[in-house]
Amino acid sequence: MRKSKPKKRVLLPDPRFNDVLVTRFVNNMMLRGKKNLAYEMFYDAIDIITEKTKEDGLEIFKKGLANVTPSVEVRSRRIGGATFQIPSEIRPDRKMSVGIKSLISFARKRNEKGMAAKLAGEIIAASKEEGGSFKRKEDMHRMADANKAFSHFRF
Repeated sequence: MRKSKPKKRVLLPDPRFNDVLVTRFVNNMMLRGKKNLAYEMFYDAIDIITEKTKEDGLEIFKKGLANVTPSVEVRSRRIGGATFQIPSEIRPDRKMSVGIKSLISFARKRNEKGMAAKLAGEIIAASKEEGGSFKRKEDMHRMADANKAFSHFRF
């Protein structure tokens, strides 16, 4: 590489739980720079989770996020005119990023009123190992398993 790697930005922990993971999640959820609104939606979702499950909402969020983070993915690589789907392990920071993005995208697609309720529903489903984001992770793993024969074409 000719250029140097860009410096990693340090994220500040969120005000309520003092957790960097929450800040990262909120940054991904935020639209048009409305961070306060994103924080409100996230905190409301955590309150809804605590109310519904009678357990710590943050712990259920972390459990749900861990359940939807994939460990392998397939990448397309063109070899001799044919395109192969090559399974490869994911870097830890990308792993978390893929999990967060799938959780948010499937929460947005849910049929509930308000983003807080949608997010709460998706997080609860993810913690129980069900829902759209968990299914996407399972599909990614299934694809990687099916294409295990091409793993010797690694990048």
